[in-house]
Amino acid sequence: MHGSEGMSIRGIAAHLGIARDTVVRALAFDGPPAYSRPPVPSAFDVFEARVRALLAQFPSMPATVIAERVGWAGSPSWFRKKVAVLRPEYEPKDPADRLSYVAGDQAQCDLWFPATAVMTPAGPVVFPVLVIVASYSRFITARMIPSRTTPDLLAGMWSLLSDQLGAVPRRLIWDNEAGIGRRNHLAHGVVGFCGTLATRLVQLKPFDPESKGIVERANGFLETSFLPGRSFASPDDFNAQLSAWLPRANGRTLRALRSKPVALIGSDRERMMPLPPVAPEIGFAEQVRLPRDYYVRVLGNDYSVDPRAIGRMVTVRADLEHVNATVDGQCIASHARAWGSGQTITDPAHVTQARWLREQFQKPRAVPDDVALVRDLADYDTAFGVHIEGISA
Repeated sequence: MHGSEGMSIRGIAAHLGIARDTVVRALAFDGPPAYSRPPVPSAFDVFEARVRALLAQFPSMPATVIAERVGWAGSPSWFRKKVAVLRPEYEPKDPADRLSYVAGDQAQCDLWFPATAVMTPAGPVVFPVLVIVASYSRFITARMIPSRTTPDLLAGMWSLLSDQLGAVPRRLIWDNEAGIGRRNHLAHGVVGFCGTLATRLVQLKPFDPESKGIVERANGFLETSFLPGRSFASPDDFNAQLSAWLPRANGRTLRALRSKPVALIGSDRERMMPLPPVAPEIGFAEQVRLPRDYYVRVLGNDYSVDPRAIGRMVTVRADLEHVNATVDGQCIASHARAWGSGQTITDPAHVTQARWLREQFQKPRAVPDDVALVRDLADYDTAFGVHIEGISA
């Protein structure tokens, strides 16, 4: 007011209702007045050097342990605040870069475990949901799978790539999921799966969540936007509801892209590789000798097999939906895949066949009349080397 409008000190004091000395002191400063006071000694100052020495050697040591080591007897909360101010000076720095994605280059894969259980014959169970998101277009594909074992993971990946995505990204990004591999060693079957698809599977190093943040955000979006208010009578019901909802999820406009995933997936697919002409070897496969109880165990459940194959080598194969058993290429058992574990799945025809075989086995066998049942006693003398009347038998 004094500099811009040319008002006098007396006029400013009268206009604002303050003393003229206050106006004079305010005009003497270059900026607005601010309250300040000189720092005063703190009880923490005596311990600061020792706290710094501990943080330099152990940057992640809890504040409660530091207080015990230095002999602090004051307020624990105030001590934690002082340590929190010093800790960033000694913690190792782990910067995260801004990532950019090229069309067709990669898809991020992860497992989502919904908070809502799904009903099965064994009771409510929480099953994993395999989620694959194309990094460039943010196009979400997902389906529930029976387990997180390697056969089910590979079968689920092929199902999403072939049925929903319609192409193969050049890289599949995974974390250290045990069913995929650990410590730079891929699980059995993963290398052959990637070879058939002509793609590369990349497992991220530990403590690198930013490299698959897109699929992590998709998991959170499924948790908050798809799951609330829904109930599921079976895993098939879950997959049906999820398949009906995904087009809406991929049709929303993303602020980071300023576009919709469904509008970008076309250019993403063009840069991806086509699906292989031959489907990869997926699912569970094992060859076992069928025991007397004519059941085989497949991924935690027991399935009945035609008892006429008892004692023979049986080839058992299972995918996400079916379990089949064959002998010399002939199918001798076919079941729907059971979800969960600890279940026994029985075909009534197998029980009937086993009952008939048991009855036939327990019947006494007829002996032909023309078979002589009297043995020559000289045969025993010969077997045991008995001498009779000086003649060696």
